[in-house]
Amino acid sequence: MAETTLYHVLLIGWSILAAVVFILLFFFPAPYGRYSRSGWGPVIPDRIGWIVMEAPSALVFALCFLVGEHRDSITAWVFLGAWLFHYVYRAFIYPIRRRSAGRSMPLSVVMMAIGFNGVNGYLNGRYLYTFSGGYPNSWLMTPPFLLGAALFAAGLIVNRRSDRTLHDLRGADEIGYRIPQGGFYRWISSPNYFGEIVEWTGWAIGTWSLAGLSFALWTAANLAPRARSNHVWCQH
Repeated sequence: MAETTLYHVLLIGWSILAAVVFILLFFFPAPYGRYSRSGWGPVIPDRIGWIVMEAPSALVFALCFLVGEHRDSITAWVFLGAWLFHYVYRAFIYPIRRRSAGRSMPLSVVMMAIGFNGVNGYLNGRYLYTFSGGYPNSWLMTPPFLLGAALFAAGLIVNRRSDRTLHDLRGADEIGYRIPQGGFYRWISSPNYFGEIVEWTGWAIGTWSLAGLSFALWTAANLAPRARSNHVWCQH
């Protein structure tokens, strides 16, 4: 089977799976963080789990860039920079700063996240740098890119500032959960998730690609049910 055929089959199946996951997560919150529970097999330290499961997205995408046929334009480098700006932070900076001493997460969750991030990095990176035919530098001045870049930046700011609020919520040795106050939490229960959904919606628009759309759908499928669970938790 040619890689292009495999790619499109994977993209379609991947998008359908997002819809299934979206429904399931309303009934069964992913078992990490405040929703950790037994029955999911061996566990590993929370910080190590975050690094191991998020790193593949940065690494696979960067590899697609390196082996791609369309990576010489400024636009190609802008997309690479935006992706790595998010995932280098998420994979290597956020877990180290995270106050999670004594916490753990199921290895099964880590393995599923590795699979997700690997496939997602491949679908987006391979499209942008091989199957798209390349983006000219003039793409940076088109309405889709400008709108997408604005949404990406806005979502990133909301996500990072909300992460900061959560980070400052507890002391260095605290591992419990409290209801955050201030910042964007004045208006919604999970602005960190909202920001990430906006961010990758901007990516989908800015790249104007089905791979980007699939990622935006997956982001909403993963985070919207969890945001709802957090809102219910805060009400109690």
